Amino acid sequence: MKLYPIAAILLLCLSGCVTAPKTATTDAAARPGAGPVAAAGPVHAAPLTPVIPGGPLQPITPADLASSQDVAGMQVPADLWDRIRRGFKMNDLEGDLVRQQEQWYTSRPDYIQRMTERSSKYLFHIVEELERRNMPSELALLPFIESAFNPQAVSSARAAGMWQFMPATGTFFELKQNVFRDDRRDVLASTRAALDYLQKLYGMFGDWHLALAAYNWGEGSVGRAIARNQKLGLGTTYADLNMPNETRYYVPKLQAVKNIIAHPQNYNTELPLVENHPYFQSVRVTRDIDVELAARLANVQLEDFKALNPSMKRPVILAAGTPEILLPWDNAQVFERNFDAYTKGQFASWTAWSAPATMTVAEAARRTGMTENELRTANTIPPRMLIKGGSVLIVPRTPQQQNDVTSQVADHGQLNLAPEIVTRRTTVRAGRRETVASVARRYRVQPGEVASWNNVLASAVFKPGQQVVLFLPVRAHTVVRSVGRGATVRIPARAVKPVAQGRASVKVPARKHALPAKRR
Repeated sequence: MKLYPIAAILLLCLSGCVTAPKTATTDAAARPGAGPVAAAGPVHAAPLTPVIPGGPLQPITPADLASSQDVAGMQVPADLWDRIRRGFKMNDLEGDLVRQQEQWYTSRPDYIQRMTERSSKYLFHIVEELERRNMPSELALLPFIESAFNPQAVSSARAAGMWQFMPATGTFFELKQNVFRDDRRDVLASTRAALDYLQKLYGMFGDWHLALAAYNWGEGSVGRAIARNQKLGLGTTYADLNMPNETRYYVPKLQAVKNIIAHPQNYNTELPLVENHPYFQSVRVTRDIDVELAARLANVQLEDFKALNPSMKRPVILAAGTPEILLPWDNAQVFERNFDAYTKGQFASWTAWSAPATMTVAEAARRTGMTENELRTANTIPPRMLIKGGSVLIVPRTPQQQNDVTSQVADHGQLNLAPEIVTRRTTVRAGRRETVASVARRYRVQPGEVASWNNVLASAVFKPGQQVVLFLPVRAHTVVRSVGRGATVRIPARAVKPVAQGRASVKVPARKHALPAKRR
């Protein structure tokens, strides 16, 4: 019996374990200058072939090695783009909208270059997760459409991160958002949540194009659009539904990017090399540690460190809330070695402080040993705002403070601010038998303040017509007041009435609040 090289057999076994089934794709939309294409008909998701990891390996026979073409097809992809192409499973969308988006992207080669280079940090992890869930690899390209792979991106509607989660939807998918971090920007957490959401939507609609429309527009909106068409006897595919322009262009954008990735040479595009290898690995953090120190111990540029750990909102990493950080693959061991060897003992120069009562920024700065400007900068506090009692702020950590921040504070700390009451000097004329106390009652201020402002005793009686000095709150044009989760209303100034102790009473119409079904 003829013996075959062991190395070749092992290569076949290994490549069979990691390569996703290759699915044929339509090339029509990928040919610039192709003739008009008819509007897309009913679109259904291609059936997903289950992958059973760790299944039994079949014996390799000489016939298996006879065809060099078959062997080449089973080789490990040369780069990650090739691996993504092999995992395409969605039906192609064709038409003028796709060609318009292709022209938009190809006319901006610098934009494509920046976007694809930025994606190189995150793509391998996303592709791994998609293959683990047996989902189409086209979905790895979705952050190109959502955020150009910028984890710090924030939309005008307050959607944040690579996958652009709204605050309420992020909370629904267990993405924590507090004073220390925003998991909508976290690479691992947001990818997990986005794929969970997409799987949920595909389960609802049974079609990837409709699932993507729901990801952009909301499942409730897509469901109602389908119901309207069913009632009118119309089709219910993505191409049939009446939807906003943003959603109408959403899937064609993804299709255009897919076409460029599939055939870059047809679009005079050169994709940067993205190795088919993990870019980062997760490293456990056991102590609160400054962001700058963590980057230094890992021998990583601060900018690169923040690109892999974009959820952090403060200059300190709290181990109780963020027990793991991401580091470039070759720097993980460097960090662990340097962390163990660090001799100063105090890894964090910042800690958390809870305001015991509502106070000015100046008072909070005095209590924490900071200047007002330092406290404002470290905690992003705008001018003319009060710090509400119970708010959590980042303040310097002294050598005497040995304990790290607790998990309760790290996971739930919030910074709540209220408009600072601005007063203006004014004078009024005293009436007959007018006293300090009666003036104070009329203008809702403290008698002691009236006495101090006019340099008289608290029991003094004013002469009729005497000028009385007062410092009264200035009414702003509008007051912005938080209502429910992630929503605000603007209330006319006439609804704001100055009262004692410098507070404002605001009447807000009662309204119901529910978790929005849609993402944006």
